[in-house]
Amino acid sequence: MIQKLFPLDKNYILRQAQTVMEEEMLELMVFELKKSYTLLYNPLMLMDETFEKILDSHEYPKERLRMIYRQLCGVYRYKNGNNQLELLFDGRSHVDKFKEDWYMQLSHWLREMGNYEPYVKNMLRMTLLFDSDSRAEWSENQCKAFINQFFELRIVKRKGELRLLKTA
Repeated sequence: MIQKLFPLDKNYILRQAQTVMEEEMLELMVFELKKSYTLLYNPLMLMDETFEKILDSHEYPKERLRMIYRQLCGVYRYKNGNNQLELLFDGRSHVDKFKEDWYMQLSHWLREMGNYEPYVKNMLRMTLLFDSDSRAEWSENQCKAFINQFFELRIVKRKGELRLLKTA
């Protein structure tokens, strides 16, 4: 186990909050995905086979969705990279504040990204409209690329370490 040099570092607390909320946020991602599909492809909410399958699907492979969630977590920590904790005067803990802030930001990002067809199509292929691992893997890679482009970031792997870099 890695010993934390500064256990009250903002990034450790933020990561803890994101980890605790993971299952709840995966459900939020799927809920927002269903809304985005409806707005983009079926605003009249006409029941066809695809729309019915999307609305009725509650079981789907979560591992690829989990990877997208963790990528978004990393983007958030990168964008909020200062490690200075603020003073809270409302009686909440930093974990509670970070949970609320993360929920609000992820909700906003999901609605923004949900306006783009490539994001919606690829997320659907790897979750609610899952049909094969190879297609889901391709969709996951496409979705990761979309997120990097959306946030103007690129991920660099060096010596086993991941780094997010701002693209110019």
